[in-house]
Amino acid sequence: MIPGWSAEDVGTQGIGRLATEEDIRAWNIDVSPTGEGLPPGKGTVKQGSQVFAAKCAACHGPTGVEGPKDKLVGGQNTLATPQPIKTIGSYWPYATTLYDYIYRAMPFPAPQSLTPDEVYSVIAWLLFQNQIIAEEAVIDAQTLPKVQMPNRNGFIRDPRPDVR
Repeated sequence: MIPGWSAEDVGTQGIGRLATEEDIRAWNIDVSPTGEGLPPGKGTVKQGSQVFAAKCAACHGPTGVEGPKDKLVGGQNTLATPQPIKTIGSYWPYATTLYDYIYRAMPFPAPQSLTPDEVYSVIAWLLFQNQIIAEEAVIDAQTLPKVQMPNRNGFIRDPRPDVR
């Protein structure tokens, strides 16, 4: 026991409060490469084009290529060149991690403000723009893990035993 601290203080190191189950659920937003953690919802390319234009194009350009921030579209067959262009279509190994990243961090001024349907729609539009899915595809928790990304096998597995 630390002098002057109550048992309750020791549990929190005297700072803040213990997390509640509700707190932990709100922070548990990760999505695995297998799709574990994907929420219910769905989106289409058409819906995604509207969401992207309203909430993403200011940073990534109207087609995901122009910027001023990172290019999201294109770059196929450039990874082995002197100037590789790392985009969703050229670099990302798992489509499910798009959900994790977009929901967690985008749009930049208001992360976690998109609904699951909006996130799935933006993903559908981005995958279509990168020529990975057809225009009529519907993206949801069942279809997203099945998307085969062009660079799926472009990474070397980490051999450390504590890394899965």
